Amino acid sequence: MYIPEHFRVHDHADAVAFMRANPFAILISSPPVSSNDDGPFATHLPVFVVESEEHLILRGHVAKANPQWRHLEQNPKSLAIFHGPHAYVSASNYTMRENVPTWNYGAVHAYGSARIFASPEELQGVLHQLIGTFEPAYAEQWASLSESYRERMLSHIVGFEIAVTKVEAKFKLSQNRTKEEQSNVITSLGKADDTAISGVSRLMHEQGLGVKKRSE
Repeated sequence: MYIPEHFRVHDHADAVAFMRANPFAILISSPPVSSNDDGPFATHLPVFVVESEEHLILRGHVAKANPQWRHLEQNPKSLAIFHGPHAYVSASNYTMRENVPTWNYGAVHAYGSARIFASPEELQGVLHQLIGTFEPAYAEQWASLSESYRERMLSHIVGFEIAVTKVEAKFKLSQNRTKEEQSNVITSLGKADDTAISGVSRLMHEQGLGVKKRSE
């Protein structure tokens, strides 16, 4: 990913927090050379982020009918893209007339090697992690379903675990503008009803951009 230095996220904790806050990722891989498929293959899916000591792991599952798990089985190298809030930034936010509009956003690219699994025990484990993250209350309902139904559902999915080897994080949030202009952008985007737009304002504020108020 192209990252000008002033947009690069150097804090690993910020990158991981962004991934967890935006877990609906795009998983990209390449079909094996022997395949007739052309070019990269992508799946949009929720991902559970596991961090322990110096290791970062991504876990999730795809439908068994999705050919990507076979691609990953033969060619484990993969890329997961986590995309967050984004917004058009009008040049009216800048103090000088000779300026052009732009787009602010946050994104994290996680590269790694995938391991595929289909055992009921491991699939049950990744489901518990996803349920615990997105709807803990559903765990009781899932446990109450008939064993035959749960087994049938598990037979329709294949799990994956990606050991992350490199993380690239980019927050393009007007860091190259003056504090006054950053504040103008924060205020302008913060008024939007669309959370994808107002989320940029919030992310800018969290990153300490703009003019701080005296009370802060």
